[in-house]
Amino acid sequence: MKCDICGGVAVIGMPQHRLNLCAEHFVEWVPRMVERVIRRYAMFTRDERVLVAVSGGKDSLALWEILIDLGYQTEGVYIHLGIDHDAYSDVSQEHVRRFAEGHADVPYRVVDVRQEYGLSVPELSKTGRGKRLCSACGLVKRHIMNRIAYEGGYAAIATGHNLDDEAAVLLQNTLHWQSGYLRRQAPVLPSTHPRLARKVKPLCNLYERETAAYALVKGISFVELECPHATRATTIFYKELLNKLEGRSRGAKMQFYLHFLKAKEEGLFAPEKADADSETALRECRQCGQPTTAEELCAFCRLWQNIEAHHD
Repeated sequence: MKCDICGGVAVIGMPQHRLNLCAEHFVEWVPRMVERVIRRYAMFTRDERVLVAVSGGKDSLALWEILIDLGYQTEGVYIHLGIDHDAYSDVSQEHVRRFAEGHADVPYRVVDVRQEYGLSVPELSKTGRGKRLCSACGLVKRHIMNRIAYEGGYAAIATGHNLDDEAAVLLQNTLHWQSGYLRRQAPVLPSTHPRLARKVKPLCNLYERETAAYALVKGISFVELECPHATRATTIFYKELLNKLEGRSRGAKMQFYLHFLKAKEEGLFAPEKADADSETALRECRQCGQPTTAEELCAFCRLWQNIEAHHD
């Protein structure tokens, strides 16, 4: 297999793009694709500060490297969840530390959930009054990222969700016709409150194998294991289904996702009534101050309140 640009040995073939590239041209092509997505959806500018959620995995570290190379103002945040199985959280944090050290000590911060709030995420889910582990994990991470972005004055929070992630979520929500989730799924989730930074997914048009190949070619050290608690996650099942479809029809995942976005732009979903005045629909939690649709406490503070009540 030869590179379509220089004729050298290709390191990756991308049938959905009808493109084969060598290492040199592949690591040039990926940032151009990401830059195109950033501009297409007006995610952020070089004058704005971006908080990059890094997990120590291939996607988030590849994203961080790309944004650094493209000249954006970034800071990483690693949330130590306290997952002790195979020292998963500690190992993941070490990969983040190595990355930062290898990039002229780019700024990043670590938030240790157990140290900051008293319980790790696995401990939180075992209390009997908390959410299922994955739900609790998502809630905790969103709360922490929103808080740090607001306190630090960041314009956007960037996550490493790739095309496979987005297509799997889309398939799940479509099969269940989760209209609320479908309405909100997009490369950019705009800010709906002064205390909320917009959420952006610059890798949303890249396949997972492309971000993995990019990380490997660039020599990025990342944790290769998936979260030990995510082995039965429903999104993994939907990814497997989509991979089978992709094997029969190259580019199927990309067409599924991009056509969905196009249909949304053409008015597939009527806006919810609350969307027209979303700021007034949100209140500030009386305990932490973060935006919530609840009357008094946000879901994060209610979770910890329930745990405290359980221990009393």
